[in-house]
Formats: sequence, C-alpha cells, structure tokens
Amino acid sequence: MSGSNEPPAGAGSLEEDLGAALADTVRGTGASTGGLYLIDDAEPVLRLVAVCGLPVEFTAPWQRLPLTAPVPVADAIRDDRLVRIASQDEMARRYPRTAAVLPYPFALTAVPLTGVRRSWGGLVLMWPAMRPRPLTPRESDHITSIARRMARLLDDAARPPTLPDQPRVVPVEAAHHPVQTGLAAADYLERLPEGALALDLEGRIVFATATAARLLGRSADRLLGTRPWQSLPWLGDPAYEDHYRTAVVSRAPVSFTALRPPDQHLVFQLHPDTSGISVRIVPHGERAESPPAPAAARSAPAAPTGRLYQLVHLAAALTETVTVHDLVSLIAHQILPAFGAQGLVLSSAEAGRLRITGYHGYPDDVVERLDALPLDTDLTPAGQVIASGTPAFFAHPAEMTANYPRAPRISGKQAWAFLPLIISGRPVGCCILSYTHPHAFTADERAVLTSLSGLIAQALDRALLYDAKHRLVGELQRALLPRALPRLPRLDVAARYMPAGHGIEVGGDFYDLLRLDDTTAAAVIGDVEGHSVAAAALMGQVRIAVHAHATAGATPDEVLARTNRLLADLDSELLVSCLYAHLDLARHEASFASAGHVPPLLRHTGRPGGVLEVEPGPLLGIAPGTRYPVTTTPLLPGTTLALYTDGLVEVPGTDATRNTADLAKHLDGADGHDLERLIDRLVRHQAPTGRHSDDITVLLLRAARGPAGQL
Repeated sequence: MSGSNEPPAGAGSLEEDLGAALADTVRGTGASTGGLYLIDDAEPVLRLVAVCGLPVEFTAPWQRLPLTAPVPVADAIRDDRLVRIASQDEMARRYPRTAAVLPYPFALTAVPLTGVRRSWGGLVLMWPAMRPRPLTPRESDHITSIARRMARLLDDAARPPTLPDQPRVVPVEAAHHPVQTGLAAADYLERLPEGALALDLEGRIVFATATAARLLGRSADRLLGTRPWQSLPWLGDPAYEDHYRTAVVSRAPVSFTALRPPDQHLVFQLHPDTSGISVRIVPHGERAESPPAPAAARSAPAAPTGRLYQLVHLAAALTETVTVHDLVSLIAHQILPAFGAQGLVLSSAEAGRLRITGYHGYPDDVVERLDALPLDTDLTPAGQVIASGTPAFFAHPAEMTANYPRAPRISGKQAWAFLPLIISGRPVGCCILSYTHPHAFTADERAVLTSLSGLIAQALDRALLYDAKHRLVGELQRALLPRALPRLPRLDVAARYMPAGHGIEVGGDFYDLLRLDDTTAAAVIGDVEGHSVAAAALMGQVRIAVHAHATAGATPDEVLARTNRLLADLDSELLVSCLYAHLDLARHEASFASAGHVPPLLRHTGRPGGVLEVEPGPLLGIAPGTRYPVTTTPLLPGTTLALYTDGLVEVPGTDATRNTADLAKHLDGADGHDLERLIDRLVRHQAPTGRHSDDITVLLLRAARGPAGQL
C-alpha cells in the first residue's frame, strides 16, 4: 500500500477536508471506490455525504440507511469493528440484500468513524475483483488508523458537518503523461481501423473517433455528452447498461456483442479505471438470423437498470419490516429519497375510515385534519384510489384542484402520488407520497411506484397484525407481572424486565417483592420454560402460589416445596426455575432457597462483589416430594443483592459460569449509586449492542443504612 495516511486538515471547509481525506484514502489503499457515511442524529439514519470513484446514481439505494440496516457499514458502526467482505459469494451469504443490488465481483471493507465522545459514521472502501487476496493485518491497521484520523477531524471541527441531500462526488485524479498531448492521442486513435469511445464514470461519452461514430450510425457531435444506451435505441436494453455498471464497480474489463439494426453485430470491449472507461468497438462480421421486429411490434422501453436494482433493494427492505413504525421509517428514509419526495402519509382502512398510522414531512395539525376521513371522502383522492385500485399521480396543484380543490390548501404540497394498498381485492389502506415542488412523474417512476404499492400493502398488513398481537401480548405480560413494587423503609429496590428481540410471544420470566410483616420481606424471581401463552399461564399460577405460601408464614424451603407440589398436581410439561429470598432486616440476615435457578450476586459494603453460592434443589414440577435446602447469609446495611434470570448470563458461544463471575465485578463501586443505573450497567455488560437472545429480568435489593427499628 502506498500513499499518505494523514487526511488533510485546515485546507478548507470541513466538508472539503473530509472529501480530500476520502480521496487520499482511496488512492492510498488502492481501492477503486469509497464512500463516507455520517450519522444524522435528527432521524437517526446513516447519510452518504461523499462518494469517490462511483456515479451518484449508483448510490441511490444506499444514500440513506437506518442504523439497524443489515449492511456492512451499519454493522461496523454498531459493533465498532472493521467488517471485511472478500468476495461476491461472501456478500451473498452474509448480506443478501446488498448482493441483490450490487451483483458484481468486488471486495469491500467498512470501518467505523469512532471519535472521543461519539460515533460519527463509517467509511466504505471497495476493491476490484482482480484483488482476491484478503487484507493483511498491516493493511487493516492502516485503514483503521485512517478512520480514527477522520474521526478526529470531526471531533476537532468548530461545527457539525453539513449533511447534503445528495452525496458530493470527490474526484480521484488519474496519472497523466504531460509529454503526450491530447491532440497526438486523438490522431493516433483516428488512424486505427477500430472505433474508440471514452466514457466518464457517469457513463457519458466524452470522446468518440470518426470510426466509432460510423460504426454506431450517429455523428460524433450527437454522441458527445450522451449515454450510449440512451442516445442509441438499439443499445436501450438494460443488459447493456448493466455491462457498464459491472465495469465501473468491479474495475474489470467487460466484453459483449450487440446487434446494430438491421444486421451488423458489433463487439464492445470496456476497459475501466479510476477516471472512466475506454471502449473499443470492432465489427463482429456475423449477420442477424432474422430481421428485427417492426417498430410497431417492439416492446416498450424497459426501465433503466439502476431503477430495476433500486426496486429490488426496496422490495427486499420491505420484506424485513416488522412493525408499522419500521415500515414508516423505511418509506421515509429510503423510498421518499429514492423518488425525490418530501412528504408521506400512510393510512390503514379501518371500519370504513382511513386511520393515519404514520406520516413524515407534515405538521401535526394537518395530519389531525386528514385523520379518520371516510373511505368515500371527496376531500382527497385517497378514497377514489382505493375504490378503483388504480394509483393517481398529480404533477401540479392545478391537476389536483380540478377535482379536489381543498386538498392543496390543506397540505401546501405541490405534487402527489396516491398509491392504493390492496391485497386480493381487500383494501388495506393508502400511501401518499408528496412533493414541495411540482414533479413530473416519468413512466418508469409510475411503474416502480405501482409495483411497490403491492409490496407496501403486504408489509402494512403484516405490520398491523404484528402490532395488534404485540399490544395484546404486552397487556398480558403486564397483567402477570407486578404493576409496582412496594415501597419499604430501609430497603431500596429496583426491577426491570426486558423481553427478547421482536418476538410476540409472552416471556416466562417473573419476579415479585412481598412485605411480610414489620421487619421482614420476601423477594422471588423465576423463569418458566419456553415462550408461549401456556408458559405465561403457568408463570401466573407459580407467582400466586409463592405469594400465598409466603404470606402464610412458610419458610423458604416450604414455599418452594409446596409450590412444587402444585406444579406436580397440574401435570404441566413445563419446568420452572425459582429463587426465593427471605429478608430479615431486624436480624440483618437473608435466607435463600433455589429450585435450579442461577445464583444471586452479593456485595457487602467495602468488599468486592461475588457470586453467592446457594445450594440448589431440582426445578419445580419434576417430583412432588422434593426438598429444598436453605442457605443463610448476613444482610448488613449497605449490602446489595442482585437476583436475575439466566438471560443475563447465558449467551450463546460463551461460558455462563465465567459470565456470572465477571458480572459480579460490576457490583463493585456501586455504593450509593442509583439502583436503576446499576441495572443499566449490568445489562450493558451482557448486551453492549442492546440485542439479547433471551428475556432478561433483574431485581436489585439494597439494605439501607439507618437506625435499627421497624421496616
């Protein structure tokens, strides 16, 4: 690797310095392209602010990305690590959505821009397919060092960087030979019997020899400044544009044959570098087997390849949305920018009305006025669009005013696309994209938006069902867990329950704190096997049984033994772990009984935190006559107890015993700290990224310092 590690600083504005740093990085690492992403805290999303070695139109699907998107740069930022993709096959395995939109051979590396106090974004570098070898440790360190320097550039800036609507194109200067003049090079090419074209990275023709113009059947002055697949109808097939995209992204030579009507086959050889593409055009010598179809019989022009890939990307993204919030966020941050729109209203059809489930780019008072309109409303075209199942496009306020005079005055928008959301003839809702300026909808925009409307309808239908189930599950979960813990003098308490992931099944974790008399209390925590309504029902029965036996004066071992008999009588196939603690604050003593539950953590004032070894008995529900041993420990003022479920320490691929011992160390230095903050500390240790594969429940107790007396 050659080139400077240091991004320039102080040479101009922050944006110019970042662009220069990106170009230096691409040159210094031997990469073919590079992209700089910054986090937009207002949304929050990743915004592509600068691109090097790639046309802007190629980046349309990637200009705005949610921080949770399954793409290499988002993973690099979330996990604060370098992500390396060595081949197209690896990309397809690990990031199928990315591979679908960039189906070209290349290698990619993404690194986070991590500053002193925050993460700024990420850097993406791509290499040609001709470089199959992996990065060496030295090269990885080099790229990581560059990213750190760019982060420092952002740290030291007097103001935050400006995030443009479109990424800035940063040129990578190619090597030139000053002795060879442009005129001499042009004369050389004109003497050759083959045609020669030069394309810039945007695909525009910037040079054409007379032979090339003759072979293509169009004068050079009519070719210059155009893209071949746009100025020559017989090159309008998306496959030809895709050859160009392959050359730009992979930086590998590409060759293909095309038929120039009526019967001339031409061979095109594309040779790319960092400044553009050189094209050789040679007659193939073969004749067409049959004449081309008459003009009237030819199919309509296909959508540009870029738009097709954009549709693939958006379709894949829509299949991954789970909640209505996910769907609204995806439309706002990816679909609106892709079509240049600024406003969104997403409505669902409920009980004969259009209920607004999400919006973007509208003031609240406008949304309130548009919410709950009847399906047969004449205020906007939404009802008519749903009834007919046909999208409606309005390029100018005058077109809208002709039939719906009040609509433009309400929203202040200047152009609209009304998309009906229909599934098998059943109306799901309506999606409205709007513009702050007049907008002429092209044929391919209308076609893609019409295709997307069906996918949005399915995504909205799934999301509404998911949200309804999730609300039901949440209400059930809240009904089974204590609404609030009792406030007890001389005992500080805090508890938290965190369900795993996006699931809609009820968790089996439970906890409780009981005031037994003036000087004693009981704490219980447990976990029912599985995640289901049956597990939740059993959890409720266990919690009630423990409460009843504890308040009746049973000892810790008796509480578990009697609850175990109940489960045995119920003949449930589910097993339950449980930890019961009897707290005697007058005698400064705690007694524990465990039914196969993870051990609690204990920290006395001024001593290191550790794992309290509680002798466990069998899980509840195995055998009716089981006995449970009792473990007693001092509970001095200032002592902190942590009761938790196994989701906090049992992480796939790790040792649970080691995790538990390591977790106990996080109780150190907790004296006087708020217990809620201490829970945050424990959970962040287990799941630093905020993702966890199992439910987590934590119950913290601290014996408060103070004069002896009643609870």
